[in-house]
Amino acid sequence: MEGIKEYLDQVRELLDNISIKKIEEIMELIYKTYLSDRFIFLLGNGGSAATASHFACDLGKGTVAPYQKRMKVMALTDNIPVITAWANDTHYEYIFSEQLAHFVSPGDLVIGISGSGKSKNVLNAIKLAKECGALTVGLTGFDGGEMKDIVDYCLIVSSNNMQQIEDCHLIITHLIFSLLRDRIAKNRIHSCQ
Repeated sequence: MEGIKEYLDQVRELLDNISIKKIEEIMELIYKTYLSDRFIFLLGNGGSAATASHFACDLGKGTVAPYQKRMKVMALTDNIPVITAWANDTHYEYIFSEQLAHFVSPGDLVIGISGSGKSKNVLNAIKLAKECGALTVGLTGFDGGEMKDIVDYCLIVSSNNMQQIEDCHLIITHLIFSLLRDRIAKNRIHSCQ
């Protein structure tokens, strides 16, 4: 079927045009955050929420090796009671920033995922993170939206197709996780236990 090949060809072309340097920069930020015992926070909406949760699972569990330091990672997309309480009692645009305010510290890393780069709740969390001295990363698409202008590091999937942007974000997070898992296992960084 022509539509199948066309879709796969389009995703392949998007992947071919993603900056390897940007992926390396983000991977290094995550690794340095891990080495310094700081927290990594992930957030996003819809498909990007699923990617944030998935990435947190991969980093939090998939990098674990016996007697080695563990990555401190949390997806702010996972506590539905807290999300709905903040949305109900304040406004949906504060569901991540209000959660983040409890935990974020200087030197932490906040990764916002937004296909449009315009999600107010993601942008508010990024702004709070920066005010608190955390580093920020954005994974986005289209033209990067406002996100590209406020994060410290931004990787833009240059597409107007939300599903293909989300496909690429998931592949990028799997790639980063896989390389970090192997690096952590090889370097054998011992925990305090």
